[in-house]
Amino acid sequence: MHIQVEVKKQVASRGRTFSLDVAFASESERLVLFGPSGSGKTMTLLLLAGLLTPDAGRIKVGDRVLFDGPKRVNIPARRRAIGYVPQDYALFPHLNVAANLVFGLAPRWPWGLGQDDRGRVEEFLEIFELTHLSTSLPRDLSGGQRQRVALARALIRNPQLLLLDEPFSALDALLRNKMRRELLKIQEHFAIPLVLITHDPEDVAALAQTVVCYGQGRVEQILPATPDCCRVRGEAGIAPWASILC
Repeated sequence: MHIQVEVKKQVASRGRTFSLDVAFASESERLVLFGPSGSGKTMTLLLLAGLLTPDAGRIKVGDRVLFDGPKRVNIPARRRAIGYVPQDYALFPHLNVAANLVFGLAPRWPWGLGQDDRGRVEEFLEIFELTHLSTSLPRDLSGGQRQRVALARALIRNPQLLLLDEPFSALDALLRNKMRRELLKIQEHFAIPLVLITHDPEDVAALAQTVVCYGQGRVEQILPATPDCCRVRGEAGIAPWASILC
């Protein structure tokens, strides 16, 4: 899927100002935004999802223009057909696993949930190996199980794009490797492109097809995630941390 992002956004908090000014485009099915904390990666994801509004610019996903400043186009988040999984998964602590999925499918639950929707919830519980946990609350789940619930909830409405913010940061090293493999299987099963945030080079090595390297609110480099990326090591103008991609 073609993704085009050209956005500017300035935010101020507690006397500090952060300015984001990024532009990139990709045809990759797995696009990774890579860079240190505080460089603007999460803000970019929020702008893509429609949870923040750019000050200026343009966002296009596939053949849909989601935001265009000059033309005053700004598609609401609920109509963007984008699934978003934040870093903390944002599961509802008072709802069990099945109810979290139901909410993703029908936020007005329990009203208006038809038999087809109930069948879809059961299908997703099975796909994500959560059927035996359907009545469990998030506090009773492991980190990997909570992640699967969050992914299932994001995908149950059949989005065109999946956004993941540091999906493995809360997991231990062994579980991270397992969940990377599971994420690849999930993406293949649903045939959905994804944009993933990380500052872990192992995530890049396992998942990326294209890497957008961030630094201080700017895009430093756009690299194919292949052995050829090693040729940028030591070249002038490359951020020092970019070399760890190789």
